[in-house]
Amino acid sequence: MKQHYTNQCIYIAIILILIFSSCEKEDLTTFEEPKIQEVLIPETVKDTTYTDKELLKVLNEELEFLKIEEKNGIVDISHMDIVKENPKKIYVHYLPWFQSKDYDGYWGQHWTMNNQDPNNSDSDGNAQIASYYHPTIGPYSSNDPDLHEYHFLTMKLSGVDGVIFDWYGSKDLHDYGLIKQSTETFITTLEDLGLKFSIMYEDRVAKQSSDAGLSPNIIEAAQEDFLYINDTYFSSPEYLEYNNKKMLFVFGPHYITTENEWNQVFDILPTQNYPNYLTLWAASDRVGANSSGEFLWVDKDHLLAHEYYYNTYASQDKIIVGSSYPGFNSFYTEGGWSNGVNDWVINTDNGNTFVETLNYTHHEQSDFIQIITWNDFGEGTMIEPTQEFGFMYLQILQEYTGVPFTPDDLQVAVDLYNIRKKFKNDNQVQRLLNRTYRYVKKLEVERADKVLKAITRFY
Repeated sequence: MKQHYTNQCIYIAIILILIFSSCEKEDLTTFEEPKIQEVLIPETVKDTTYTDKELLKVLNEELEFLKIEEKNGIVDISHMDIVKENPKKIYVHYLPWFQSKDYDGYWGQHWTMNNQDPNNSDSDGNAQIASYYHPTIGPYSSNDPDLHEYHFLTMKLSGVDGVIFDWYGSKDLHDYGLIKQSTETFITTLEDLGLKFSIMYEDRVAKQSSDAGLSPNIIEAAQEDFLYINDTYFSSPEYLEYNNKKMLFVFGPHYITTENEWNQVFDILPTQNYPNYLTLWAASDRVGANSSGEFLWVDKDHLLAHEYYYNTYASQDKIIVGSSYPGFNSFYTEGGWSNGVNDWVINTDNGNTFVETLNYTHHEQSDFIQIITWNDFGEGTMIEPTQEFGFMYLQILQEYTGVPFTPDDLQVAVDLYNIRKKFKNDNQVQRLLNRTYRYVKKLEVERADKVLKAITRFY
């Protein structure tokens, strides 16, 4: 047996020498030879999708492409164009409020709440976070460009058209300044991939800003926030529009509750930038004529809320926003953030809750669907890949949207993130991974998979 492996090792070494010696001789001062491990081929190889010969050929080609890029620059395409059989627009509600010790130097409160410590592990070996569920990639930072790449590639591969950011104003109050900052770190990747995005405003922050003395009063606080939205987000070519008007949401409103007050808030905006303003369901009367529609949200009444929403608003000349969610299981009480608030549960039912809310009959009347949510781990409404559910929710979404991708393609995005982290200090590997990102962007997912497997096997 030992002699057999020795012969294999010699054979592989000869292949490596022949392949790499066949490369055109030129100055490689900015490149390093791949750090191929000189070890015997293991008795059991987990990944047998491609042979060593195939992957070495791919790796050699990619190293040559890096030389060409060094000489001529990078030629890139704009956007990631996905063909969907289902024309219904899908937007995911997104929480940009996480910090991680690895990236930010500390664990943010949305991973810890009052009593959890991600430095410790639970009985299943997962980081102890403020959730009943755990991200496949572990707890992360919303500021991390590797995360942006991973989340948005998986969204595109699932047929998602855009993101609705939960946004807490322009002031540096509580962790709201961090949320604003994190939101803005996402925009470059959103624009690169061609994902739309919008803002969901929390009007309670205007009240808090006024109470803290950061603004003269609640109306001026909201005006300052709206001007910030106008100047910072509306200018993006990927900001979400409907009928040629920007889309702006408010979770409520709960504190600015009369049409006259909202008239004052909107008067601060240029007339051409008056948005379609959507309130939480049953709240449009608080903004009066400024309302363009209402959006449905997850509720303990579950499908009864859907029925009420469509029966009430479908006949009105307003924008209709359906909702879909995988379930609801809040960690707030256990995490020490509340005492009995939102302690109702909507069971995931092995994915059937997501299926029934996604396929709800009246959704055909909606202008688009908001998925609640991509990543609210605290309330247990996330559809991003998790240790508990894997790709189940995104596979359901792929089937609904009719995209030509599978969970195997989603795994490529996960592998890209994990390999970025493993080789975070290796410049050559990171440049190979940049090329891998562009392969996925061009829908050459199989090539991307080969590059990732070549890096994994030989570096």
